[in-house]
Amino acid sequence: MTEKTHATESTQGSFAPVGSHIYPVLFAIMAVVFILSNIGAAKGVQFGPILTDGGFFLFPVAYIVGDIISEVYGFKASRRVIFTTFLISAFASLTYWIIIILPPADFYDGQAALARTLGPVPLIVLASLVGFAVGQLSNAKIMVAMKQRNGERYLFGRIAASTLVGELLDTIAFSAIAATVIGIETFGQYVVFVLVGWVWKTAVELILSPVTIWVISKVKAAEPHYGALANA
Repeated sequence: MTEKTHATESTQGSFAPVGSHIYPVLFAIMAVVFILSNIGAAKGVQFGPILTDGGFFLFPVAYIVGDIISEVYGFKASRRVIFTTFLISAFASLTYWIIIILPPADFYDGQAALARTLGPVPLIVLASLVGFAVGQLSNAKIMVAMKQRNGERYLFGRIAASTLVGELLDTIAFSAIAATVIGIETFGQYVVFVLVGWVWKTAVELILSPVTIWVISKVKAAEPHYGALANA
């Protein structure tokens, strides 16, 4: 009996096997959203006194997709998505760097713009990858642990608790590594940056939680083997 074709059994918390057509679609969405959010981060964006980056509206989506995968498919399936997305994003950054250093043709006049947009800042890339891995793994672990304890009940509570912890750890890790690059000079500035980022990303996920819950219900209904077995 393999993980791709069957699920194991548990007294609490049902999960679907990953062999369906839905899991790889969610897998792809997670990877694409994370890569695009890193590209968007190259652009500074300002709304009145609030400074952020062009990927601010995308990154919470990765956590919403992570919640869906964790809730429906379990921790092992979620961990596989997180680690693979991590590697894909690292490869994308390496690819950008190689493309930029390749000698441009005489007729190509976009080298400066290309380097400005896609050129990876090493510390930013590292911070983003570490923050993503730490935050997503903790998010998935909490979602699954709470489900195994409570079964199908308290879905919003699982989403809220995992979001609060996952986004906090993500923001702390990212800010600690990228502080010198993004202009943070004092501990007070660091605390403010962490709190603002954490509150924003958490608020977006909680506001969109009805949509997340609705999508989860649709995915569960579409999975023919969901509920019959459990995949701890």
